[in-house]
Amino acid sequence: MPFFIIFGIIIKAESKGPVFFKQKRVGKNKKFFYIYKFRSMRTDTPKDMPTHMLKNAGNYITKFGGFMRKTSIDELPQIINILKGEMSIIGPRPALWNQEDLIAERDKYHANDVLPGLTGWAQINGRDELPIPVKAKLDGEYVKKMSLWFDIKIFFKTIINVFKHEGIVEGVQDTKKGE
Repeated sequence: MPFFIIFGIIIKAESKGPVFFKQKRVGKNKKFFYIYKFRSMRTDTPKDMPTHMLKNAGNYITKFGGFMRKTSIDELPQIINILKGEMSIIGPRPALWNQEDLIAERDKYHANDVLPGLTGWAQINGRDELPIPVKAKLDGEYVKKMSLWFDIKIFFKTIINVFKHEGIVEGVQDTKKGE
């Protein structure tokens, strides 16, 4: 809780707007819920769009927001979602309510049938860099392999990936670099 207060003060001091950001997501059995995060972007950022799909995403991310996103601190308020029973610590990351392609692809693998997680198998195997079919397949692999030991493996690999800052994509990537 002290971290929530400290981060809240920094967020408010840096930019106008709320401390927390909430967004409609898809939960277990495709039931909608609102995910909570520390706000890391300006309030004029386009709504309901994955950050990796934004052009010039860096223009919307606040200075402290960049730090929070790089260290995944912005995800801490999801502890509230976990306590409410809307999420678990490990599971497929909850899709945005309007990501029909991801939701449909996950249906093939029964990945929408389990609680979404704070981190998951797809996150430690590529995160934002993964194309939707690959992400959904990895989420399906998680569903098939679900166990305490698999969750422990994912948990510790997540910590390693956070320190390495792997798989984070902020904004639309230019695929023609170097041409």
